[in-house]
Amino acid sequence: MRIISLCSLLMLVGCTGPQPAQTFVEDNWRYATDPHGSQVILAEPLVQDDRVKIGFDRVPRVDKANNSWVELIYDIPAGDLSAVSGIALTYESDRPLVIKLSQKEYGGEGDKSYAHYQVVLPVAMTPTSKRVDITSFARPDWTPEWSQDKGIVKTSVSALYFVPDLTDKAGGKAQMTIHKLALH
Repeated sequence: MRIISLCSLLMLVGCTGPQPAQTFVEDNWRYATDPHGSQVILAEPLVQDDRVKIGFDRVPRVDKANNSWVELIYDIPAGDLSAVSGIALTYESDRPLVIKLSQKEYGGEGDKSYAHYQVVLPVAMTPTSKRVDITSFARPDWTPEWSQDKGIVKTSVSALYFVPDLTDKAGGKAQMTIHKLALH
């Protein structure tokens, strides 16, 4: 009778052992804040080999014409989402995490409503993995009536925005870390 080691058995059934951590490319990541006083909080470089980590301090909305905002931006290396049906993400966030599809029809090149398709993920105080289908994204409740819904045009989505769910009225602080990101 032949004894097979556990490692050999695992290799026979297709287990390849621990996978290496994702390496993040610094050129694909950036952040943006409003000109009204919201700030980025960085205790270390934004992009590390195995994570992207950032904090924000968002001021309350200034007035009806001047809103505040904070965003962690992932510029899609392929330039669009044409070959993508979903997003796999491992993250931590002390606030609900909004993922927005930055689509030109709703941004500065479009109607300027900034009512991008989005999905909201729950607070995650430890690394939490989620997979979100592109079909799960919807326009926000506050979308102006005059903003014509053109649907998700994958070839017009050039970036993903990761935004802590902070209110216009109160603003607030938030911390988030992206441990893994894959577009499928």
